[in-house]
Amino acid sequence: MRRPLVAGNWKMNGSKASIKELLDGIKQGIGDVKHAEVAVCPPAVYLGEVSAHLQGTSIALGAQNVSQESAGAFTGEIAVSMLKDFSCRYVIVGHSERRTLYGETDAIVAKKFAAVRAGGLIPIFCIGETLGEREKGVTEDVVSRQLEAVIALEGVGALADAVIAYEPVWAIGTGKTATPEQAQQVHAFIRSRIAARDAAVAQKVRILYGGSMNGANAASLIAQPDIDGGLIGGASLKSQEFLTICRTAG
Repeated sequence: MRRPLVAGNWKMNGSKASIKELLDGIKQGIGDVKHAEVAVCPPAVYLGEVSAHLQGTSIALGAQNVSQESAGAFTGEIAVSMLKDFSCRYVIVGHSERRTLYGETDAIVAKKFAAVRAGGLIPIFCIGETLGEREKGVTEDVVSRQLEAVIALEGVGALADAVIAYEPVWAIGTGKTATPEQAQQVHAFIRSRIAARDAAVAQKVRILYGGSMNGANAASLIAQPDIDGGLIGGASLKSQEFLTICRTAG
């Protein structure tokens, strides 16, 4: 049985003071989360501080981005080995904001996925379509293309110990959310695409929903058979709402 995962993507938000307050709130309630795995992904400059705050808790640490390169003259970049120094477990790769705002192609995302795995960490591999692509009816084509870039580079077996996050771009930060039926349809399609290559991998891989999940809609989304948790944006910045989602998943 797949263990649900709820990962908070804080994006470019927070300060030393606000992060302490947020983590204090989460830590106070995390004991009520019985069966779900919980992770937080702060901005890179706060990884050390958050790592220290999480010592002795069950909460995993994740990073929002990583370089596909291991070391060298890459000003401003962060290597997997550096993330390991701060006890990171997860790394988000291919988030739609990295793809659309910073020009990360499917090929770059696949290389980042490979680098994360090679370094012994777990990629949270984001895929999803824009509003225009959904309206054109090419959602399955888009997620297939994004998925195939990783499979072509790493093989389908690489997905067994990874996490996939389906994030309809039109539902990120907009307040819009895919209906549970819409989300389940795409999650089931993703799993079926993997199953066509390897049924065992398809059954094992966790597929999260990542489009404006919050405390109010989490239960209906996570109740779907192929939704194994959430990659949470805005709601992860509110300790009680984030805990509500975590408890729902657990």
